[in-house]
Amino acid sequence: MKIENGTQYIESLRGRGLNIYLFGEKVLEPVDHPMIIPSINAIAESYDLAVRHPELASVVSEYTGERVSRFLHVCKNTDDLVHQNKMQRRLGQLTGTCFQRCVGMDALNSLYSVTFDMDKTNGSTYHSRLNSFIKKMHKGNFVIGGAMTDVKGDRNLPPHKQVDPDMFVHITKRTKEGIHVSGAKAHQTGCINSHWLIIMPTMRLLEEDKEYAVVGAIPVDAPGIAYIYGRQSCDTRSMEGGNIDVGNAKFGGQEAMVIFEDVFIPWEYVFMDGEYQYAATLVERFTAYHRRSYVCKTGLGDVLIGAAASIAEMNGVERASHIKDKLVEMTHLNETIYGTGIAASYQGYQTDSGAYICDEMLANVCKHHVTKMPFDIGRIAQDIAGGLVATLPSEKDLNHPEIGALLRKYLKGKEGFSTEERIRILRLIENMTLGRNAVGYLTESMHGAGSPQAQRILIGRMMQLEYKKRLARSLSGIESAVDDKDKVVEELEGYFSRVFKL
Repeated sequence: MKIENGTQYIESLRGRGLNIYLFGEKVLEPVDHPMIIPSINAIAESYDLAVRHPELASVVSEYTGERVSRFLHVCKNTDDLVHQNKMQRRLGQLTGTCFQRCVGMDALNSLYSVTFDMDKTNGSTYHSRLNSFIKKMHKGNFVIGGAMTDVKGDRNLPPHKQVDPDMFVHITKRTKEGIHVSGAKAHQTGCINSHWLIIMPTMRLLEEDKEYAVVGAIPVDAPGIAYIYGRQSCDTRSMEGGNIDVGNAKFGGQEAMVIFEDVFIPWEYVFMDGEYQYAATLVERFTAYHRRSYVCKTGLGDVLIGAAASIAEMNGVERASHIKDKLVEMTHLNETIYGTGIAASYQGYQTDSGAYICDEMLANVCKHHVTKMPFDIGRIAQDIAGGLVATLPSEKDLNHPEIGALLRKYLKGKEGFSTEERIRILRLIENMTLGRNAVGYLTESMHGAGSPQAQRILIGRMMQLEYKKRLARSLSGIESAVDDKDKVVEELEGYFSRVFKL
């Protein structure tokens, strides 16, 4: 049955018998677990947004002719890329957390062009397999999780030199029916809440690493997969009863380690089998999509700016000039992230496959902003909120028959706002800057889609210094910028022609 809304999505997760461990115990039904359900609610919101605003969060499938989630769509023009960003910001505003679908979306888009290129060069059939898989996903309107980050072991050694070969997911056996893989993927966002996982290589590979050059789609409930749920700060508050201390009353994120032990993948779901030469291409195209996908953090930033403005008003300081200036600074930082991300989409271009990819330079600049600016936004929010954001008594104390009345009296702010309202906003700021959703807003901003140095490396590769030096020499009268062009300069001028649509 095709999933049409959030309620149907939640029901689709029941009874799958996943092998999940949390606090040293097996989770029998994750949908009913109080620590897991907030992350499920966040994905459910992506379905409900598509019902309320189909033009924003869904598309008409070229495979089925019916509307499906935009998260399953392969971009075929710059408007598609831009609408992804607008959807991501809106979902960030609605959930205040990670909604866990961007990795799968960006995996599909990057694989579309890479499989096309592989088939064109090698005569393989990966692209047709991928198209068949996408059609299957559209028919069910499923959630796809992407799995790229290997545990890596000794980071000074390539995969084939690791003492334990399972430090990177790799092929252990090939049969006429398919392949078997073993290894582990870390920090996997929304993996338990997905219907399918796509495993991908995590880095450039050598010929000796060809067994690690593997891409395949796997049902989340496939035999041999174990999920070990990751802890998040203040995560057990959702198990204490009440909904004030959790900060975000409904939504949360999710990360887990995924362990593969001799997991079978049929050939129809294998999209790379040893083509190590394309591993770097896939990683670079994926990160181009995914690093500009971090405009989702601007939706969270909108929530945090609103919370900071709210607590300033509740404290009676909303008219203070320094408060207004701090809110302006938060907004400036937030819109800087959004500006570079959506510009990367507007400057997208067509690949040979027909799929559009965003501008790599601006995508990396966007993500590099994200490694810094949310931390500054969070710092200012805490500054405006004051010390109570870290020292509030518990919800149980607030509701205590004796001391509750005292807390409601002494934690009161400006007239017109209840003590509980003030506490709820303070808890939301705590949640996003110190608590559970600080994972999605801060730590993930630092390390998701590659840690800061990864962006700096790619920005360094794409600086076009030789071309820019040639421009400077021309304007200074040293030489002509158009005479005796070498290959490097021609290529760089071609880049700028594409960017500026010349």
